[in-house]
Amino acid sequence: MSNMRLSKDGAAQVAIKALPTHSAEDLTQGGNQALIVLQDQVYSLRITRAGKLILTK
Repeated sequence: MSNMRLSKDGAAQVAIKALPTHSAEDLTQGGNQALIVLQDQVYSLRITRAGKLILTK
């Protein structure tokens, strides 16, 4: 369980470095929007002017 740690409420969490990490700027290729496909659904990922991420169906 070396990749596991406990949160303050005692729940087990996977260490962040064990998860795939992607840059939003890379996903949008320097723009502010990208499409993400999950199974047969298409989602839109958008970076706002305030630097927030919005994922919509």
